[in-house]
Amino acid sequence: LRQHRSYNYGTEKIGQKFYFGRNRQENLIIYKKRKAMVKNSTAIDNILESLIQVAQQNGASDAKAVSTTDVTVDKSLTNFCKDSRCENYGLSINCPPHVSGPAGFKELLKDYEQAVVFKIDVPTEILLSKESLEVFRSLHKIASIIEKSAVEKGYLRSKAFAGGSCKPLFCQEYTDCLVLSESGNCRHPHIARPSMSGFGINVSQLTEAAGWKMDRITHETDPEAVKMGMLCGLVLIGR
Repeated sequence: LRQHRSYNYGTEKIGQKFYFGRNRQENLIIYKKRKAMVKNSTAIDNILESLIQVAQQNGASDAKAVSTTDVTVDKSLTNFCKDSRCENYGLSINCPPHVSGPAGFKELLKDYEQAVVFKIDVPTEILLSKESLEVFRSLHKIASIIEKSAVEKGYLRSKAFAGGSCKPLFCQEYTDCLVLSESGNCRHPHIARPSMSGFGINVSQLTEAAGWKMDRITHETDPEAVKMGMLCGLVLIGR
């Protein structure tokens, strides 16, 4: 490979670090392409940083930008939703079996490279009480706000996922989900988001990628032994 000597083209000095062009025109094309790549990389970094700030300003304890390669899917995790393990199974358009599940999410993930994951730190005592409903509502709210902010910044395909069924969170007083009963549109389309568990998203590995330590909280967990837990949300960022 041959290194071309430096030269001035217009007002910009190019060719100094380019080794593949056979002439000035090719070197200029390479220069512009690499400059655009650097610009795009800087732009997405700035967008992700601003979305992290949005998350924190709206109640998230922390938020991180992650690669979608850190978002893993485990089909077995959806077992926590079915077989009557979840009392809200099938009650919402955002829950199994009405979502695309692990297979659909894996296909969706192919179109994304970046994501924002956020958490809300919650005392275990609250997570195991009825007060947790309000925290789950906040989780959905933060996820939807990040998604909306990303869309407003030009990332129109951004898609948010939260935790917990939207049925008891936003439509507890209603018998049916309007969408499932084909009686109308979703009552809370601007805030209710699909639950990660219905897609088999491995939250444990996701929090590990974000650098957070997560203790799994169950109804058998002793709040004195494990004082804090967390709820997590995920927003895929895409144009």
